[in-house]
Amino acid sequence: MGPSKDGKLQFIYLIPNLFTAASAFLGVIGVLASVRGQYETAAIYILLSLVFDGLDGRIARLTKTTSKFGAEFDSLADIVAFGVAPAMLFYFSVGHQFGRLGALLAALFVVFGAIRLARFNVMSSDSEPSVFIGVPIPTAAVVSAMWVLMYEKYPFMQGLEWMVLVGHGVLAFLMVSNVRYPSFKKLDFKKAHRMKVFVYLTVTFSLVYLYPVDSATFFVTLYLLYGVGRESYVFFVAKWKKNKYNT
Repeated sequence: MGPSKDGKLQFIYLIPNLFTAASAFLGVIGVLASVRGQYETAAIYILLSLVFDGLDGRIARLTKTTSKFGAEFDSLADIVAFGVAPAMLFYFSVGHQFGRLGALLAALFVVFGAIRLARFNVMSSDSEPSVFIGVPIPTAAVVSAMWVLMYEKYPFMQGLEWMVLVGHGVLAFLMVSNVRYPSFKKLDFKKAHRMKVFVYLTVTFSLVYLYPVDSATFFVTLYLLYGVGRESYVFFVAKWKKNKYNT
């Protein structure tokens, strides 16, 4: 894990893992909040876990302390923070109303999330750096949490629990699908119009400031639908071209 010459563990190697541990810790606290019926608090813990999860890898690369242990630890923490925590939030807020079906979908979310992580770990060296194959488990966790927040916030959503149920099931299957999603890890701002990007980001952050739950839900759901819509478009265009050439 990065011992020094005198055999003692260098503290710098612990820093990224501390952020990973914080992410897992918040996931467990989020599960406890869901059990107590504090769904908004549980969702906030999931969002905070996302922040710590994003920091651990960047700090490891910045300090050149990446390690196989850190990668494995990160995946195990993700199972808790972005698999178990959102699954429990979904089950205790909505899923329990559907009995065994709700329990099944909560369990599938965790299982498919684990498969998604395992596939990513195996393919990470060969996959395209600009896309994710399947919805990343942190994204699925955030989308699920935001949907629950919308359900809790608006009274008109009462009676539409089946929509949350179906959406949660679709999320689980999208994690193990071959639908491609942009990763935003290697954006080339040199080719982009800087002023246009600045305006878009300003508008986005303004909406999040004014309507945090609504706008955040809109943007993460739009990201989710983008992959499905793009995949459908490519499929039907390819099918149309194939039929055109065959006729």
